[in-house]
Amino acid sequence: MNEVTQEFIDKFKLRIKLDGNDEDSNLKMILENSISDLLISCGPSYTIEENKNFSELVMERSRYVYNDAVEFFDNNFINQITKLNLTSEELTI
Repeated sequence: MNEVTQEFIDKFKLRIKLDGNDEDSNLKMILENSISDLLISCGPSYTIEENKNFSELVMERSRYVYNDAVEFFDNNFINQITKLNLTSEELTI
């Protein structure tokens, strides 16, 4: 699934303290790209609708992208990414 709904965009806007609808299409693109990137790192079985930890990572990575600091995301969240990756692998065994 991983559909970036308006509700998810609104949650992200609250997270980054952004008002208005001017940037919704840009934010949607950032969120979709973050989902794609994290599915590669964490495993393809996660959805933002069903896994709060994955959803949180998507928002955090998107926040880093929005603030032009994505190069720091992997190092700062390596533990969370690894945990999700290991959990994903356990589910498929």
